[in-house]
Amino acid sequence: MSIRNNNLGSINKPGFNALGAQTTTFLYELYSWGKNTSGQLGLGNTTDYSSPKQVGALTTWLTITGGYAFTLATKSDGALWSWGANGSGQLGLGNTTGYSSPKQVGALTTWSKIAAGAFHSLAIKTDGTLWAWGRNADGQLGLGNLTYYSSPKQVGALTTWSAISGAMGGTFTLATKTDGTLWSWGNGGTGRLGLGNTAYYSSPKQVGILTTWSKVATGNANSVATKTDGTLWTWGFNSAGQLGDGTTVSKSSPVQVGALTTWSNIVSGYSWVIATKTDGTLWSWGANSLGQLGLGNVTYYSSPKQVGALTTWSKITGGRYKTISIKTDGTLWSWGQGSLGQLGLGNVTNYSSPKQVGALTTWLTASAGAYNTIALG
Repeated sequence: MSIRNNNLGSINKPGFNALGAQTTTFLYELYSWGKNTSGQLGLGNTTDYSSPKQVGALTTWLTITGGYAFTLATKSDGALWSWGANGSGQLGLGNTTGYSSPKQVGALTTWSKIAAGAFHSLAIKTDGTLWAWGRNADGQLGLGNLTYYSSPKQVGALTTWSAISGAMGGTFTLATKTDGTLWSWGNGGTGRLGLGNTAYYSSPKQVGILTTWSKVATGNANSVATKTDGTLWTWGFNSAGQLGDGTTVSKSSPVQVGALTTWSNIVSGYSWVIATKTDGTLWSWGANSLGQLGLGNVTYYSSPKQVGALTTWSKITGGRYKTISIKTDGTLWSWGQGSLGQLGLGNVTNYSSPKQVGALTTWLTASAGAYNTIALG
């Protein structure tokens, strides 16, 4: 899975500190919906919901990310919280007990960025250090071993980590550093690590020598990244055309998708990709059996196809077979698999074109778990 909550949008309540500088109090409510058999919705039960439900009454949530059946979130004070399935210790609570309500991970208030893989978790602190925990059968934690951990463990000693992404259905990790370098580790099957081979690595390995990598996203067995020049690059498994290069041939090193330099945000679902351009248009490609590409059909595409003609798409997130997006007007839209209520449309229907979730115009960001969705508004 990729970091989809760095751009937090408008300030809700400005204030001023003792020096007269403006400060910010974030007032974001947390909502969730979809499959809930492991308590991943955080509502204190295991009931599925097909419409957004508020998680508690707090308005201090700041960042969110969803794994296979668990959720991580931070609050505005820098504290880290988790809930849902925990069989591999992915909640970071020092045990393997599942929880249906948010539980604080330790007492630290220095957590900054978070990412969830299928059954492992990743986080960067404000000091730039990288931490990982949960399942580690393929070395996806980057700790140099295959040991599972139920509490956060630091990955090396560096303080220069910038962005992270854990694979939605797979067992590998991508990350960038502040110097623009790209790193990967874990399961390297089908070339998904971008290292020119199919080997597994339990410690971070640099992908090439370039220092111009910007954003990263991981699918089940494929990877997507943008560079600072706005170009788009993909590698890994490609049986459904998810690399977007017009073929279905897998690649073990990054290949450029077209020649455009206007790619902005990227997300990969199970075997498909969705992206926005700087002009606000939305594009998708790859597997489409449940309409997750939003193109009004269930046809697979091996190169990017524009979703409608709108230029108001802002933020995107993808689950196993669904897509969630927010427009610049703050409305929330979803499409793809809805059989478990994960689209938030009040039903269990699949849709192959974007459908608006309710009528609110105050949605800030969203993150898709495998079969559930969480959002801030």
